[in-house]
Amino acid sequence: MKNFLLISTLFFASFSYGQEELTRILFILDASNSMNARWGDQTRIEAAKELLAKTVNDLHDVPNLEIALRVYGHQSPITATFQDCNDTKLEVPFGKDNFHQVKARIKSIYAKGTTPIARSLEAAAGDFPDNTSRNIIILITDGLEACDNDPCVIAKKLHDKGVKVTPFVIGLGMDLSYLEKFKCIGSYSDAETRDAFAKVLQNVISKALLNTTTQINLNDINASPSETNVTMFLYKAGTTELKYTFTHTINKYGNPDTLILDPAFEYDLVVNTTPKVELKGIKIIKNTHNTIVADCPQGYLKARFTNASRPYQIEMRISQEDSSKTLNTQKIGSSDKYIVGTYSVEILTLPRIYVTLDVNQSTTSYIDIKAPGVMKYSTGSGIVGQIFVENYNGTLDWVCNLKDASRSGSWSLQPGQYTIVYRQKKLKSSTYTMERKFRINSNKTTSLKL
Repeated sequence: MKNFLLISTLFFASFSYGQEELTRILFILDASNSMNARWGDQTRIEAAKELLAKTVNDLHDVPNLEIALRVYGHQSPITATFQDCNDTKLEVPFGKDNFHQVKARIKSIYAKGTTPIARSLEAAAGDFPDNTSRNIIILITDGLEACDNDPCVIAKKLHDKGVKVTPFVIGLGMDLSYLEKFKCIGSYSDAETRDAFAKVLQNVISKALLNTTTQINLNDINASPSETNVTMFLYKAGTTELKYTFTHTINKYGNPDTLILDPAFEYDLVVNTTPKVELKGIKIIKNTHNTIVADCPQGYLKARFTNASRPYQIEMRISQEDSSKTLNTQKIGSSDKYIVGTYSVEILTLPRIYVTLDVNQSTTSYIDIKAPGVMKYSTGSGIVGQIFVENYNGTLDWVCNLKDASRSGSWSLQPGQYTIVYRQKKLKSSTYTMERKFRINSNKTTSLKL
């Protein structure tokens, strides 16, 4: 079965920002029989026609822009014994105001023939009136070449003639072995849904018109752009006006993927690592590929019980060294990512455990703690009191308060020596204060009758 993909091919090397010079875009639409296959609630041809017509409509007011439409596979039905490999036709030639004509022709197309991609690309080179403009081809198709010509050979011929070809291939649900067949033409990516295809088409148009691209490098400790999979906000510089939101992505080639940012603005970048990284006053230079570099070296932090016989739901609070602000809370046993540096960790056990440790690049820093035990108490009359832990030097530190007037209760406590100080609430003299020492062992329950 063929799969849906989009190829946009840019001819010639000289580009300029916006539409300061004439730009010509030739749309080539695949109307082969396979485009009648279902794609969600639509057929492929219905989805392609709808998205293409919307794109043409959106381009109507772009200055210094002309468009044209070539279609293949729409004139001769394919049969078991025949396919018309010459079934490709320039339906609407370039013109200054032919947008309505192109949209009308798109609506009247029906899919029925074969897939002569190579012959369509070769013929398309002659559809442009001259070489004085920026000439762009966007090919929308759902499969590979079905005739005897090779698109790779055509691409090489165009290159040998001094024509620069820069295609973008977007495949729907295609495996990499299939996409690799387009490597001879240029870069490629995949789109799994109709909405993803719509965004890709819009992105290709933006690249064609703006010719200004950007990548954001999230550098590790070795200045390599290896960090990724984090949300990024781009604000209009000096304001809270959010212009773009991206989840940082490394493409199939191992590089940060290419973004389209409007060069009319300066930006403030917020990378939502823990803690966040910010860059102010970023300028995007027109007519070139921009690289924004943010130092975001990261490693992992994890606390774990060394001897737990069952799960314990205990959290810890993480802050930067010498700061009281909470950066994050995470459960013991879970792992989370942090910018390389020194952190203060408060583990919410009873009593609290405080640790200072370093997070290093691409490694996990562990905090090992002993599993808690349980203290249960009961008494015949309601009591008031507190629990204290005994330090190595014999001093006592407060741990927690007993529930007022309680007759029973239980606490999860870290292993160690403890003292409970209490009296019956109904007795109105300090002389009735009682003490009871007890020891807590990991995974064990200590029961006290007070």
